[in-house]
Amino acid sequence: MQLTPATAERLTAGVAHLVRTTRQLGHRVATDLYGDLPSFGWALLVPLERDGDLRCSALAARAGVDVSVVSRQVATLERAGYVHRRPDPLDGRASLITLSPAGAGALAHTRAVRGQWAAEALADWSEDDARRFTVLLEKLADGLETAGRPRGRPQVVPG
Repeated sequence: MQLTPATAERLTAGVAHLVRTTRQLGHRVATDLYGDLPSFGWALLVPLERDGDLRCSALAARAGVDVSVVSRQVATLERAGYVHRRPDPLDGRASLITLSPAGAGALAHTRAVRGQWAAEALADWSEDDARRFTVLLEKLADGLETAGRPRGRPQVVPG
């Protein structure tokens, strides 16, 4: 089913407003939210928490960032004590990145602050409305990830 142009416009305007508001909020409260954790830290620490120890290349793939960028960011996180690096037992030339207790604590702090903001922002919502919105928001995020990709055509892999 196609959306009407008016609905599509209202939806994209609402998403743009949400993104702007989130950015403004993030800049205002970055210290409360992340403490000493660099703003990029969240995107790197969450996959380590979820998936365990990772090589830098795997971490870059999960974060959707170039390996050279993640390598510099991991070095920053390592100096700050949020991650540890150790040799990969399967390949001594490579390293595995591990979430440290300080990194796990930073994630817990950030989640607590985000949870508090969500509770305040949704104070007049019912639990059912919040659950329904969550499902729809996840569906929108999934749709945005695939939007604009070719459909039904095989991908050409250089060979």
